[in-house]
Amino acid sequence: MYWHTLWDGIMVGFSASVPIGPIGLLIIQRTLQNGKISGISSGLGAVMSDVIYAVIAGFSLSYVVTFIEARMFWIQLIGALVLSAMGIKIFRTNPAISLRKQKEGKHSFFTDFISSFFLTLSNPLAIFLFIAFFAGFQVLKPEYGMVGHLIIITGVFLGATLWWTILTSFVSLFRSRINLRRLYWINKIAGSLIIVLVILAFFFRKKFS
Repeated sequence: MYWHTLWDGIMVGFSASVPIGPIGLLIIQRTLQNGKISGISSGLGAVMSDVIYAVIAGFSLSYVVTFIEARMFWIQLIGALVLSAMGIKIFRTNPAISLRKQKEGKHSFFTDFISSFFLTLSNPLAIFLFIAFFAGFQVLKPEYGMVGHLIIITGVFLGATLWWTILTSFVSLFRSRINLRRLYWINKIAGSLIIVLVILAFFFRKKFS
């Protein structure tokens, strides 16, 4: 039973991570500019944030959900502002300077991890995404018990990690073909798209809330 339970968790984690939003664009941009390890570090930051929300959704921590729902607007506003600032930073990034810092050993993969973690954590709607996926895949059955639920959460971690590893590995294949001029325009496009996606997401959230 546990292998089947683990597989269900992997499918949920993988499926929940696939949609490319602002965080996905950020991880792709970091992979192209700083390399595969930077992309994976950023991806793991997103994974750990997703695991926290999966735990809240999976263990029905209603008081946490209630707390977040009551402050949803402000949490999302802060997240939107931070993501927009990140988009502006990427838009203004000079790849030549970033490359020089990387060669000098000034680039921090831990910073990639932490920034991605908190940026992903600023989107509490992920809780409801996991609730929907748990219901859709019909996991977290009462008979599974605590052990079964923990195995599913482990599967979510493995599935999300698998997706970001696949994505960053695929993107890194094209890194050697991208010169500084192309990377300059990739930064412009990625930064602009992140800002646009954040604005659209916040606008539609207000419209339908």
